[in-house]
Parts: sequence; C-alpha cells; structure tokens
Amino acid sequence: MAKSCLCLTGKTIKQNLELLGKYRKFSDLAELRVDCLDSEERLYIRRFPEMAGIPVILTVRRTVDGGYFTGGEGARLKLLANGLAYANADSRFNFAYIDIEEDFNIPSLEEAARTFGTRIIRSCHDLSGTIDVSAKMKSMKRSGDEIVKVAISVKDTRDVLNVFRATNSFANQDKILICMGHYGIYSRILAERFGSFLTYSSALSESVIPGAPGQMDVKELSELYRFRKITKKTKIYGIVGNPLKSSVSPWFFNTILNLENADSVYVPFPVTDIGDFLKLAEGMDVQGLSITVPYKEAVLQYLEKKSEIVNSIGACNTVYRKDNEWVGENTDYSGFSTSLLNFLGKKNLKRQKVTILGAGGVSRAVAAEVSNMEGKALILNRTVHKAKDIASRYNFLWGGLDNHGVELMAKYNDVIIQTTSAGMEGYDESDPIELYNFTGKEAVMDLIYTPPQTPFLKRAAAAGCRTLNGYDMVIRQACLQYANFFGREIPKKHLIHIDSLGGNKWDKIASG
Repeated sequence: MAKSCLCLTGKTIKQNLELLGKYRKFSDLAELRVDCLDSEERLYIRRFPEMAGIPVILTVRRTVDGGYFTGGEGARLKLLANGLAYANADSRFNFAYIDIEEDFNIPSLEEAARTFGTRIIRSCHDLSGTIDVSAKMKSMKRSGDEIVKVAISVKDTRDVLNVFRATNSFANQDKILICMGHYGIYSRILAERFGSFLTYSSALSESVIPGAPGQMDVKELSELYRFRKITKKTKIYGIVGNPLKSSVSPWFFNTILNLENADSVYVPFPVTDIGDFLKLAEGMDVQGLSITVPYKEAVLQYLEKKSEIVNSIGACNTVYRKDNEWVGENTDYSGFSTSLLNFLGKKNLKRQKVTILGAGGVSRAVAAEVSNMEGKALILNRTVHKAKDIASRYNFLWGGLDNHGVELMAKYNDVIIQTTSAGMEGYDESDPIELYNFTGKEAVMDLIYTPPQTPFLKRAAAAGCRTLNGYDMVIRQACLQYANFFGREIPKKHLIHIDSLGGNKWDKIASG
C-alpha cells in the first residue's frame, strides 16, 4: 500500500512542525525540504526527525530539479552531511530517508546513511518530460536497498501512459514514480496502481509553496479520496474531460462511496486523448467513467457496445466495463429532462418553443429530450452545420449565433437552454448569445454550474428571467451513472446527507 508523504516547505523549523502537527493524522511520513528553509534555519535540521515523531525524508532540492536551493554542490553536501551527523542508535531519531540525485555521487555520505539505517532515495527530476522512464530507472539504481525515484513533467495523456507502462518492468522493487503537472494528478491519487512506494502532498490550504507542480492538498487526498485505503483490490471510477477543475463529480461520488464504506474511489482524469486514456484505463483496471467536455462524441469509436439511446443521440457520458468490454450509456438526457420539468413545474413541453444554444454532445441529449417531451426547438451554434445535423433529426429549426439566429429566437424563447462551455471556469467568460435581449419572460437554463452564474445567466436574471444552472442536472445524471456503475440506486438516506452537505459546500452553486 502506497504511503502518504507530507511535503514540508515552510521557511522555519517551527512552521514545519506546526504544519506537521496539524496534518499528522493524514500522513505516514514527511519530507523536510531544506531548500525552502531560511538560511539560518538550516543549521537546526539535525534534530527535526526527533521533534517530528514520524519518519522523515531529508531533501535539499536544486533549482535545476525544480527546487529552491541556489548554492553550490559543496554547500549542499555540507547540509546533507549535517543532517546525518551524530546519528543516534535509535533510528527513530535519525532521518529515515535521504533523497539524493543520480548525479550526486558521494560514497562516504551514502555509507554514513546506510550505517544508521537511513535509506537512500536515488532521484531523477525531468522537468522537460523527455526521458525514457524505463531506461532511466534501469541505469539509476546503485544497490539493492535504494529506492529509485523518477519525477517527470507530463504534457499529455500519452506521457502518463508511457510512465505507467514502465512500472511493469519494475514490479518487484521499491520505487517512486510521479507524473508532475495537471495531466498527472491521478498518478498521485493512484500511486498504488503506478507501483509507487509513496505519493507526495502539500498543505495547500496554508500559506506555503507546493513542493512540486501538481501536488495535491494532503487533507483532500486523505479525506476525499481516502488515499491511505487504496489497495490493488480497490475499484477505480472517475471522470474524463479537459479541464476538470470545476467538476463536482469527485466530491459527489466519493462522499457516497465513503458513506457506504465501499472499497472504491472516484478520480479526476484530465486527458488530452480519449483513445490513449482508455488504454491506460484498461491497464489500471478502471471499472467506470463519467465522460464530459470535450469527449462525449469522440469516445464513441472506442466502445465495444452502446445503448440504444447512445446510438440515437450520438453522444455518450457514461462508460463502464462489462465482460472486458467498454459499454457506453447516456444519462444526460434523463438528468436534463427531470431537472428542466421540475424547474418549469410542467409534465411535458407541449406548446413550448425552446432555443438550444450549442451543438456538442450535451446538446444532442438535450435536443432528443426536448423532442421526447413534445417541445419544438431552434438549435443555434457557431458552427452552423453542426446545428443543422442535430436539428434535422427532430425536424427542428437551426441557425448560427448571429443576427439571423437572434431574429429566430424571438419566436422560440419560452425556454432557452445553454449547453456550450462558454462561461465555464477554465474556459472563456463569454456570453454565447450576447446579441439577444432578454424580455424577462423567458425561463433560462444554463447547464454550467461553476461558476454558479455565467455572464449569460447573470444577464438573464438581471432582465427578470427565471434562471437555473446545471447543478441540479449534474446530480440527477450522476445518480443514474452510479446505478450503471454499481448496479444499484443510491440509498435515499445518502442523498439526504448529500443535500445537507450541499447546503454548506455547494450553496452558491445550488442556488445559482
């Protein structure tokens, strides 16, 4: 089972001890980043393991390796030597590990470390993301008790896939493999699947610098993702998209899984290529995935089986493994329709004329349900032929996000539904139909929920329109996804608990 290591990057020994005291219950060991300490504080590192009370890694990271130490190698050697000096016969009072780079060859230092039980972490930090991980790991190890560490910046999903494949060649040795950066976040949560001895985290809620790009908050890693309970048998689920910073799904699913005490975890998977990721997902034995922007249509070509609704709509937001095959389902359509009808207080959309903004994967599900609910619709999109493609399936009108489209909206404005990514956190903050002047009589739904009010929704509310963001829909469709993943519905008592948490954690979102 992978260990959780709290990276201590405070400027003083006292600050680091305070951080460790606050987050000790989430950590198996700590890393003292001496390179982050003030110069005068570095004189007192020797006693830190005794004061810490848990195993500690001694690290003085150079700037070339992504650290903050700007002195020469002689000065760095002196710091490392001072950290190991006057070793105690009781190993608890010594540093448990020392992190030294592959090009830092000081036999006397290494011998001193081994004599008193300090294990060597032989590390390589590739900030350019260009090395062959397997070849590098083979060349690094000096002796049997060393832990080989490779931290590599990843720029896309293919890089993460290559790192994961490298783990198979070193299955029976202690190692630390880290994919640094946004696209490698799940390598930290799923360190066990990557065969990593530990994962690093930081106290990001405090006023300290993160230890490395992509490090997670230690409390979030432990409480939300239950990192220290993840084993080789833990079932993995997650959400695939790009970006994913604003997704509520990890919080929703992991809260439910925690209430059920299930040996499962739901992980954010920011990816650049859905095909590469599904190869990686198979290797990690992922059981189910929520698919979001921009992969709801792109994922179709990789599915062995698709539900009738997926084939009909031409978009998929739910994928799960069954009999070693990827099966595609769509829960957007039902989640959307129940949310919209509840908002409108209606049983159907008879005599309602609806404008749908956008022609992506979500728009396909929305258009299908508007048709099923007996509504008439106009579909507007920047790329007009995509709007036409969807509209032609249901005998709807179509047009562009231009003056002509605005003119058409005048007759299709009982309900306006915004399905594009415009206004979403991580995207631009534009209004997709700023040429349209709200009358105040429209019912307006924006399927984005973070931020709670997009510029589009704010403008509608200011004109007196009734408005609804996408939070209600995303929870409804997530409940349906859960049923697909686990073969059972979420117990009502758990949803009541989610609602009670929502009043605190997601009140601004839910009331958008």
